[in-house]
Amino acid sequence: MRNRTMNTFKRTLLAGCTVSFLATTAFADEAVITESFYPYKTETPSFEGLEPGMVINQTNVAQFKDIIDPAFYGFIEQGWTTIVVGETTSFDLHPSYVEATRVAMDQVTLGDQVGEINGWQAGRPFPEEPSAEDPRAGEKLAWNYKYGYNWGDSAAISPFYWKYRDMNSGDVERTIKFNFHFLNYKGRVNQEPTPEITPNPSDLFRAIYVQVLDPADVRDTQLLIHRAADDLKRDNSWLYLGFQRRVRRLATGQVTDAFLGSDLMIEDFEGYNGRISDMNWTYKGTRYMLMPFYNHNELKLDSETHSDSDGYQVVAFSGQGGCFPDITWQLRKVYEVESVPVDESHPLSKRVHFMDAQTFTIPRTVSYDRKGSLWKTFTIGQAHPDHHLAKNKGTGVSIDDSFSMIDVQASHCTTGQFKGQVDPEMSPPNMFNVQYLRATGS
Repeated sequence: MRNRTMNTFKRTLLAGCTVSFLATTAFADEAVITESFYPYKTETPSFEGLEPGMVINQTNVAQFKDIIDPAFYGFIEQGWTTIVVGETTSFDLHPSYVEATRVAMDQVTLGDQVGEINGWQAGRPFPEEPSAEDPRAGEKLAWNYKYGYNWGDSAAISPFYWKYRDMNSGDVERTIKFNFHFLNYKGRVNQEPTPEITPNPSDLFRAIYVQVLDPADVRDTQLLIHRAADDLKRDNSWLYLGFQRRVRRLATGQVTDAFLGSDLMIEDFEGYNGRISDMNWTYKGTRYMLMPFYNHNELKLDSETHSDSDGYQVVAFSGQGGCFPDITWQLRKVYEVESVPVDESHPLSKRVHFMDAQTFTIPRTVSYDRKGSLWKTFTIGQAHPDHHLAKNKGTGVSIDDSFSMIDVQASHCTTGQFKGQVDPEMSPPNMFNVQYLRATGS
């Protein structure tokens, strides 16, 4: 009888410990989710002297040096631009993406070499805070970016205006009108089908399709990028040249060439448009910084470039050479990550990415040439989906809404004005194949 009682006691104690452990684990996991996706839930970041509505310019920029990246600080110091400070707001991602992350907690691991990942199905693969003691923390943050919710499961930029500008004269040398389309084959959490588009014989993770609408000399130029689920496989990319009426496959090195004579290479799209395995990634720290986040509908807008019957207008630009978007900036939690090309022939020695800790978009990137000198800086303005087009409300997608790639050495820039639309009907799967390029071009 005594042994039976003791065994019962042991089982009860073990059950209680198990329940307690599971409860503790669940609480810890939820704390990770809250910190990763809702960093401003309990406290809004602040900095001495910084107030919403104020303007940071040459006269006061020194006071805010610690919360501005060095390149942009230099622009303000020279009088090229200013920063209008906005209120820090939460850019909540879609609940389905958050839930996918919650379900897969602690199931995702890195492989033995850079570019290998195990256990990821959907959501943010590594929601835990990065550690300076972890030698692969930068790589994990890069994966969070790659598998982020930028453009959701699919979306389009239609139209998309690029302007090539001389920074000294302010002259607009060329305007190109595009449509950009994005489609995720895997990791889908909201748009049907989920979690994957099938059939998917090439085992793709993502595809990008670009079509040039104007001007006439490059009209119908098209770009198609297929990104494999296996990061160790190289992208397959094709270019359709309208004037030649043929499709040609792009060599690997061509992704680092100037795209259509702009200041951007294909690899620059969205902050970084390449393989994880093509770079060595280093986490440099976490800090609060001013980042280009705003409500589109509350800005001064450009009615001359574009105005729709629905009232939509694109972001206006001003500053030195007209190279800086007229937007507001928020004080936000940021991860600084350095990427160094594996290929020694790469035109860059490194990029420094300032990743937004909530959305894992890359609003600021600073690039250095082979000698280590400052070469280019990239700004991608992030618009809140609930203060943009009606169709974007509730999508939980941080909308890429304006960009500026500045070539400091050439005193030249390329600016981008977006009409981003989270609309699955605009990016059907049949759009993302070589046959579509030929059919559309002809």
